[in-house]
Amino acid sequence: MAQPVVHFEIIGTDPAALRGYYGDLFGWQFATGGPVAEPVSEAGNYGFTEGEHIPGGVGGGPGYKPQTVFYVGVPDVEAALAKAESLGGARVMGPVRSPGTALMVAHFTDPEGNLIGLAGPAPE
Repeated sequence: MAQPVVHFEIIGTDPAALRGYYGDLFGWQFATGGPVAEPVSEAGNYGFTEGEHIPGGVGGGPGYKPQTVFYVGVPDVEAALAKAESLGGARVMGPVRSPGTALMVAHFTDPEGNLIGLAGPAPE
């Protein structure tokens, strides 16, 4: 079975302004204050999208590189990172645990340099 896209992110240096932009553009609404891994966004400055669509978030803060990324759900984040590397990709972040959750996240670049995210359960 193929692994699904489970989340997307839009990261920038002014996440409140980005949330306003995407809210005005697409009608998205956001809930801020949820847990987020520090390498992804400043705590309290990440807004999870609300509604019926692929879950996503807009966050970041000063010092965060503007980027967009989608996350693929995998059963083992570290194993998926190792496989990405063995196929010519490069590890960029993680895996890291999202604070207060059982979620692990990671980033890698594919052989062309595209940033891709991975999300899965934290090891017990």
